[in-house]
Amino acid sequence: MSSDPIDTVAVFNASDDTIDMLKVMLTESGYRAVDGEVDDIKSGQTDFIAFLEKHEPDAIIWDIAPPYDRNWNFFKLVRALRPLEHCAIVLTTTHRDHLDAMAQQDTGAIEIIGKPYDLQAIVHAVSRGIESIRREDSSKTRRLRSAP
Repeated sequence: MSSDPIDTVAVFNASDDTIDMLKVMLTESGYRAVDGEVDDIKSGQTDFIAFLEKHEPDAIIWDIAPPYDRNWNFFKLVRALRPLEHCAIVLTTTHRDHLDAMAQQDTGAIEIIGKPYDLQAIVHAVSRGIESIRREDSSKTRRLRSAP
């Protein structure tokens, strides 16, 4: 049995069915899955900072729903939060082409997956994102240690 901690993935979506399906796939893949609804964060019903402090997710699956421009702008505010500095992000959306056009700037450790969702592809994207963040953090740590 491994003593490594289990990675936590937070799923944020407006669809309870999508949340449930993703949580099952993530759990079957060895992750601890927690969830919330984007609308509850936007309305203040969920204290997002408290949620992040409680669950300390290694990755977040965040759905960008219509209206894309408003939800993309809200996501950019969320992404800038300090607790998410070392968190892999996977975005889901119903209209990937539209989101790709808005996300041309560097958004950091993000993969965008459009509908129809391939749940296994989302889980693989989470794994790649977590690995990428860890490599980046490890590289930064090595550079700091070798600095004069």
